[in-house]
Amino acid sequence: AIIETATNTIITGCNKTVIPDSVTSIGICAFYNCSGLTSVTIPDIVTSIGSSAFWGCSGLKTLNVKATTPPSFGSDMLRNCSALTKIYVPSTSVDTYKGMSGWSGFASMIVGKSFE
Repeated sequence: AIIETATNTIITGCNKTVIPDSVTSIGICAFYNCSGLTSVTIPDIVTSIGSSAFWGCSGLKTLNVKATTPPSFGSDMLRNCSALTKIYVPSTSVDTYKGMSGWSGFASMIVGKSFE
């Protein structure tokens, strides 16, 4: 992975990338076309996810978002992620995610999980 340390933004990831807990932002097209990416965990301090961050990640099945406050995200964040079936969020935040603009479009995939 390539991380811009000045802004704690992941710029480029790949199939086996583990996003460090120090990352606060996922850049535009960071995982673009990583078809071998099957699961990704977004740390709880991430506040924003760039446009098309996971575009074309056709093998992505699960997205684990640890933040209790839903991160903002740009357009087409999960476009062409045909295998995606579950977005795990903190159990106490399921209703918040389902009711938030943008995230509400994925309401049928949002499931509560304990990340402890």
